[in-house]
Amino acid sequence: MSTLLADFLARAEAGLSPRPPEPDDPTSNPRGDHSIDPDGAALIPPPPHRRAAVLVPVVHRPEGLALVLTQRATGLRDHSGQVALPGGKIDPSDPGPAEAALREAHEEIALAPADVRVLGYLDPYLSGTGFLVTPVIAFAAPRAPFRPNPTEVAEVFEVPLAFLMDRERYFLRSREWQGRQRWFYAMHFGERLIWGVTAGILNNLRERLYAGDAAVSGDSSAGTR
Repeated sequence: MSTLLADFLARAEAGLSPRPPEPDDPTSNPRGDHSIDPDGAALIPPPPHRRAAVLVPVVHRPEGLALVLTQRATGLRDHSGQVALPGGKIDPSDPGPAEAALREAHEEIALAPADVRVLGYLDPYLSGTGFLVTPVIAFAAPRAPFRPNPTEVAEVFEVPLAFLMDRERYFLRSREWQGRQRWFYAMHFGERLIWGVTAGILNNLRERLYAGDAAVSGDSSAGTR
């Protein structure tokens, strides 16, 4: 096992929740785009929130650790063409968020559950549209093939983990949405823009595992412009 991988796994064991969050916990205060509004004027979507889960798959390559992301297919009703993490709604038949995230990842990018090791969970992320998204952090086997389902995913690509865990890559943006100013994290990776819920979840992962680190070991320059 490489030093980089051993370090990541140790951080994941120490920093992630071993069990999924309770969806009906009245004391929970999920983070979301509303929590980064510098004016504190953002509206928190009222309950009941629609439950969803995303898989955050990390893979070990010869050049270092990378995180798997997707470019959503154009023409989709929601978030068409955006960069996303594999995932979707938690169905009543799903035992929990991990099973939902694994099912969606298999459907979207042909990542078999047998090729995935779930490492833990981040706090739920509340989207501006009322989805309460549980991020499931996982390690994917290097042999795993990633084949996009063209009805949902236009492309599967990887970003160096060091790039995503560099706090200097994240910046705040805003735009008007439904008559109010909405704030969100964003970052450029080459010609792609990673923003919104996806960037918010990745920044939460950075804060949970690498808070206080000036930089993460590895090549974080790839994909910059």
